[in-house]
Formats: sequence, C-alpha cells, structure tokens
Amino acid sequence: MKRLKVLGMTLAATMLLAAQAVSAAPVTITYWQYFYQSKVDLMNDLIKQFEAKNPGIKVDQVTFPYESYNQKVAASIPAGEGPDVINLYSGWLPMYVKAEYIQPLPKSSFGASDMKANFYSFVSPAVNFGGKLYSAPTAVRTLALIWNKKLFKEAGLDPEKPPRTLDELADYARKLSKYDAQGNLIQAGLTMQPNGQGHNWIRDVLFRQFGAAPYDATGRKVTYATPQGIAAMQWYMDRIVKDKVGYPNFMTDDVTAFKAQKAAMTIDGSFRVATLKAMKDLDWGIAELPTHNGIKSNFASFWTNSIVSGVKGKQLDASVKFLQFLTSPEVMEQWLAKVGELPANPKIAAAHKDDPIINVFMKGLDYAHVTAFVDEAGQRNLFVDMIDEINLKGAKVEDVLKRTAVAEQKIFDDFWK
Repeated sequence: MKRLKVLGMTLAATMLLAAQAVSAAPVTITYWQYFYQSKVDLMNDLIKQFEAKNPGIKVDQVTFPYESYNQKVAASIPAGEGPDVINLYSGWLPMYVKAEYIQPLPKSSFGASDMKANFYSFVSPAVNFGGKLYSAPTAVRTLALIWNKKLFKEAGLDPEKPPRTLDELADYARKLSKYDAQGNLIQAGLTMQPNGQGHNWIRDVLFRQFGAAPYDATGRKVTYATPQGIAAMQWYMDRIVKDKVGYPNFMTDDVTAFKAQKAAMTIDGSFRVATLKAMKDLDWGIAELPTHNGIKSNFASFWTNSIVSGVKGKQLDASVKFLQFLTSPEVMEQWLAKVGELPANPKIAAAHKDDPIINVFMKGLDYAHVTAFVDEAGQRNLFVDMIDEINLKGAKVEDVLKRTAVAEQKIFDDFWK
C-alpha cells in the first residue's frame, strides 16, 4: 500500500511539473508586414526589446513583397494559416473588415477615449467601423516636395528656394529637364509616376487645389469629374505630354530616378526620409507641397496594426500586449528616428517641431485629407490606366477622366451594396 501511495505521489508530482512546464512555455505570436528595409530592420530590434520585457512571449516577424501582400493575406488568413498581428495600409481597412480578416480591438486596451487622447484626430474615423475600432498605428505620414540641390545649381536655380506654387513648379521642372540629341529625356525635372505617390497627389491635392473634391462627405460618391477636376488633370498631363519633364516608368520609378540623381524634383512621403538620409552623396531639400491660387492641400495616410480574426486565449493576450508596445511613445520615437514617419501621437510629434524636416510634414498634416479607399489597388490602377491612355493613345483628358470616375464609382457601389 505504501508503495502504491509513493507511486501516486510521484505521478502527481510529475503531472504538476509537466503542467507547470507547459504554463511556463513561451507563447509565440507571428507578426506580418510588407518588406521595406528600414522597417524590417527596426522591427527586428523592437521585437528583441519587447521579448526582453515580456519573457513569456516570443514574436516571429514574417515579411512579403508589397505587390503580393494582399494576395498572401487572402490565401492565408481564411485558412487559419496567417499571422496573429498584421500590419496593413490604412486604405485597405474597409476591405479587411468586410472580409473578416481582422477583429475589433478590445475596448479595455484600445477604447475610444484612448484613441482620442493618443492619436491624431483623423486616425479614429479611419479605423472605426460600426462603432468598433479595428486598428492602431505607430506612425502617420504626409507628402512633401523633395528636390536635388546639386541639380538646382546646375540649372542656375537657387538650391535653397524650391518652387512654392504650381506655376513655379512647372517652370522649374522645364528648366531642370535634360534631353539627349534625339530628344529623349535623360533627366526628369519632376517625377510623374502615378502608381507611387502620384495618384494620391492628383486625388487629394491637385483636385482640391483646383476646386474639385474627389469624393462627397460620405466618401462613397465620386465627385471629381467636373470642370475643376478636368483642369487639375490637364495640368498634370501637360507636364508629361506638353512639357515632357517626366513620364510614368522613367528609370523604372520615382525613387530610383531621384536616388540616381536623374530626377530633380519628386513628390514623396515622410517614410522616404530614412532612405534619403542614408545617401551621403545626395544633397537634398524638403518643402511643403506647392500651392495653387493660395490653396494648400495634402494627403495623410498610415500603416496600422490589427489583430487577426480567430486569435484568442493566450495568443490574443500576447497580441494585445505587442500591439500596445507598438503604439507606445518609446516605439513611436524610434520609428521617427529610424524610418522618418511622424509619431501617430500628436504630442510626441510636437516635441520634434523644431526639426526642419519633421516640421514640413507636421505642417502638411494641418491641411491633409485621408481617402477612405475600399479597393486601394483597384482605385490606384484606374488612375494609372487613365494617365497611360492620355499619354500613350492621345485620348482627351475630359473623356478619360469622366470614364475613370464612372469606373471608380462602380468600385464603391459594388463594395457597399
């Protein structure tokens, strides 16, 4: 009997130790983001910091090319093979919510009052669907004019005085463009790549500066097919067709051309700062976007973090902790330093207002707009195709713009029906 009792106690002790070992085993969560070198490198550092503070949690980072990111999401998450925490573009949120790829954030950790106190005012409406908050960003971004000071000097322009208006921008672009003996463009005065930030510049800056709102107040009705919208599009196309200061796919893309010092001016976002700072032989400046008739406008967006549908239990608890870490002041500061994007918390961003580069992007936020895309890739491609049709086939701006508006309206109608 004693022997049986000892065996029983030994078995109980073994089971207890096994249970304790299981409970002590670290919880592993997976984080997805698209591949952008400075972001990937920083995230690796941030994961080490998080794991040091939370020894019971391990985080695996997985990245995919931007071009195939949403396809990977669509194939993986419904099959239960996706991440626990995912980084996504703000313009994709309606699609992710409708497809049930992500779940609402717990109110105990990310309530409406928290969102109001700790994030820029345009963030909450962009992540709120049916009264539920689905995401929280680390950083936000706007657009600015970036120019090459060396190329300005070569063209006889003051390298410290960028164009302030669209008329000046067009004039500078003509002076900064260079051609070979056959008339081929070899140095773009201004990059004109619509599938980069170009379509955002047209949609939320040029349209508005010429007096056309891209969408109505509901964000569901296309409103740019007006005389004002046509004038804005004509101004953009004149730079490509008439002035020949740049064209789509010149040296592959805007970034490549500007980094190679074959493009004198470009419109780009705050996320590009870290890349440009790393280029020691590039002397560049940054300024607010040129105005038109005194009207300022800008485009604001952000990459944001959500918890995937189906994540629960210990995985959910760990995911919430990681999301809280990613939206903490310490991470926002590091994101600003290593990537260049503005902290999503306006108080933290304001502490850096004396930085001349950061100040430019902060000013842009004062008059920026956030487009609620329902199919960001589809809506972007419509603008790319519109510009190609006008540029390559000689189609009239008015005709193509009106057809584009109809096609984009169908995207909205199909999504919201």
